[in-house]
Amino acid sequence: MSIAENLKEITNKLPPNVKLIAISKNKSPEEIMKVYACGHRLFGENKVQEMISKANLLPGDIEWHMVGHLQSNKVKYIAPYIGMIHSVDSIKLLKVIDKEARKAGRVIPCLLQLYIAREETKFGMSFDETCALLESIAFKSMKHVGICGLMGMASFTRNMDQVRMEFQQLSDYFNTIRDKYFPDEPAFCEISMGMSDDFEVGIEAGSTMVRIGTALFGHRP
Repeated sequence: MSIAENLKEITNKLPPNVKLIAISKNKSPEEIMKVYACGHRLFGENKVQEMISKANLLPGDIEWHMVGHLQSNKVKYIAPYIGMIHSVDSIKLLKVIDKEARKAGRVIPCLLQLYIAREETKFGMSFDETCALLESIAFKSMKHVGICGLMGMASFTRNMDQVRMEFQQLSDYFNTIRDKYFPDEPAFCEISMGMSDDFEVGIEAGSTMVRIGTALFGHRP
């Protein structure tokens, strides 16, 4: 199937409240433009350098999302235009985002990444660390970050019952954090969970953003 056909098949499976972030890492500008030509504007990248090079080549109305692990010293390069950072995994990183957003004269939408997988390789904060961040004086003084929700990555496994359990845990964390820290903030409404192999399970558990690359662009030959 073509990229356009893949996009149509995926979007037909998404409820109206779920956004598709087209993960374009390792994809060429030409491949990205095939998705763009279908009217899609939300794209996600894992690496800052790759995002910068593509953002310079591609149309300015693309909304770029950073979904990979973000190093503090790279934030300044994307602060002027980044649409959302999904992978905030420490107060240290959030402080830098706040500082660079202030320099850029804007508020950067962010998601807090929680660790829900049973794998050592995944990034993210624990639930307790997330609460400590939200209760910190440093966080309460930030004026240039907007916390819009949570992000999580399930274990890399074919056991969908385990994935379902991990996603449900993130959904429970979201509800608890929203009720405790953001009860009157409608902007805190996003749960970014679900990728090519498990996005339908993510949607079942309450995902509002799915990050899909392979199912959209296809496997590299």
